Amino acid sequence: MNEDFWRILEKIVEQSNIVIDRPKGSVHPRFPIIYEVDYGYLDNTASMDGAGIDVWVGSDVKNIIGVICTVDLVKRDSEIKLLIGCNEEEINFINRFHNRSDNMKGILIRR
Repeated sequence: MNEDFWRILEKIVEQSNIVIDRPKGSVHPRFPIIYEVDYGYLDNTASMDGAGIDVWVGSDVKNIIGVICTVDLVKRDSEIKLLIGCNEEEINFINRFHNRSDNMKGILIRR
């Protein structure tokens, strides 16, 4: 059953354009955080916030390696973010990024 979940996510990624709107090295628009991994979304998809499904795109082979499930007290929402082609160093940054404050927490689910 778990592999079906990942297979469907792979199909969504295959059928979507990845838009990187916060490239590696850019600064977060509201917080003094530098992105160490490309961050963006899947075009023509939908997530809880009404925008596309969020993606972190790392430097390895472009396979989905996991998801981060987040909850945010300020925005009062939850989301998933796909991790595509991320190595251990990139995964560690992403995990820290989504757990940096008392108002947002994330949990990593590896494939």
